This record gives sequence, structure tokens and C-alpha cells, in this order.
Amino acid sequence: MAAITASMVAELRGKTDAPMMECKKALTEADGDMAKAEELLRVKLGTKAGKAASRITAEGVVASYIDGTTGGLIEVNSETDFVSKNDSFMALAKAAAELVAKHNPADVVALGALPYEQDSFGPTLEDVRKGLIGKIGENMSFRRFQHFGGSGSKLASYLHGSRIGVVVEFEGDEVAAKDVAMHIAAMKPVALTSADVPADLIAKERSVAAAKAAEDAAVAVAAGKPVQSDEIVAKRIEGGVQKFLKEVSLFNQVFVKAADGKQTVEQMLKAANTTVKGFTLYVVGEGIEKKVDDFAAEVAAQVAAAKAAA
Repeated sequence: MAAITASMVAELRGKTDAPMMECKKALTEADGDMAKAEELLRVKLGTKAGKAASRITAEGVVASYIDGTTGGLIEVNSETDFVSKNDSFMALAKAAAELVAKHNPADVVALGALPYEQDSFGPTLEDVRKGLIGKIGENMSFRRFQHFGGSGSKLASYLHGSRIGVVVEFEGDEVAAKDVAMHIAAMKPVALTSADVPADLIAKERSVAAAKAAEDAAVAVAAGKPVQSDEIVAKRIEGGVQKFLKEVSLFNQVFVKAADGKQTVEQMLKAANTTVKGFTLYVVGEGIEKKVDDFAAEVAAQVAAAKAAA
């Protein structure tokens, strides 16, 4: 049996960032073989990643990569905001965006299978993800991504911190396109034009407007006031829908940097002789139900478990 020295444990810990006792156990099991011990720890880190996989990842970052007319935008999630600021986590996200741009993977599984090494983990992006889960002790996932290229359109991106990311496909002036990307991050349109707004969103807005009209009619009846005709009510509902469409379609929105406070994005682009063909907007955690921890209840549960085990 080989002697396991403190320097060997320190070297293995430096390579894997695993707890000191785990490093010693791995070296003992490997009979002092550093490479084998490192591999044993990788297996344990992978197991840890599997256990973490069920935990909700609603924090994280949006990263982008653009090279000429090719680009990638990706949302990578973590469990806490603290980890989303970790250097290794951020490096993983930036690398993933570049891999999306260069390889155009079909889905998250294909993305994870691409070659990549970081922090002594690899040889694939998925191996690095699992390794970092074990190293950092928190779940992380590639939620969604978009590849850009093939259309010949120019690309402009804007990142608001690390939580909001936009890529705009355009022809014309780059400054105007970047201004539009910033505008999108601030105003969050859902489509280029009113005609492009998804039908389900329009139906939902029409339903809300109809419910509001019915409520107003009920209030009028209760107060003994005359009720508006069906024709007027229908016009009110349609007016509300049209207002909504203007508010959520990019070209109809008032440009955030408009000097007169009235110029629309469409008017600004026309003046700059620029055409926006499409955009993608990612907001970290959008649509994910976040877990709300009850700290007091968690502590009580741990105390109860300790008493039961005693």
C-alpha cells in the first residue's frame, strides 16, 4: 500500500477542488495513483451532479457570441444568483454560446456532446457541466439557445448585465441595430409587427378586454346608469386589443431614445436606412417557477431528523 502524503492530497484537491477527505479516500483507493484517484473523484462528482439534477435552476446568465453573420445566444441556469456570478460558471456559458454559433447543434443533448474542456473537466461540454456541478455543489443547466447564420443578415447583440440578452438580425446601420437591441431589452416586444403577435396572446387580451367591459356594465347597472350598446362595447374591446398590439410589437413601440418622445422604432429605422428582419430576446428564468424556501421550516426539519437519528 502506497503512503498517502499531505502533498499528494493537496495536489489532487488542486486539480479537482474536491473536499480534502474525499481526495485522501480516492488516493487510498487508487493506491496512490494520481490519475486513477482523479478519475474516481470524477465518478463521484458525476453522481453528485445526478442528485442535483432535480433541483430548480431559475437563476443564471444569458451569453452571446457573434462572428460576422454567425452567432449564438444561450440561457444557462443555476439554482442561485450567487453561483451565476462564479467565474467558472460564466466561462461555461460563454463557451456554450460560442459552440452554438460555430456548430449549430440540433438540441441541448447535441450541444452537450460537443468537444470542450474547462477546469480539468471534459472532453465534452456536458462533462464540464457535470464536473462543475460537483465542484460548485449546485445544479446548472442549458435551458435554451438560438443559432444565427445562413440568411446573410448582419447581427447585433446587447446584454443588459448578464440577465437579459438580445440578438438582432438586420441590414443597414450597425449603430441603429444596436440601439434597437437595447430598446428590445428595455421594452420587451413579443414580435416585429402587430401581424406577427401570436394568436393566443391576442385571444387572451381580447378576453381580458371583454371581461373588463362586462364588469363596467355591471357597475353601471348597479348604479342605475345606462349601459352602453353592444356595438360600442365591441368597439371598446377592439380598441383595447389594437392598443395592446401596438404596445407589444417592436415597430409600433416608441423608440426609447426618441428625442421627441414620439418617434417609433419603425420611423427611426427608416431614417437610418436600416431594416430589422428579426430578433431573439432571452430573460433569465422567464417562465420558470422559482422555489420559495421556508428557512425556519427547513431548520426545524433538520433538527427533527437529528433527534430521530439520535
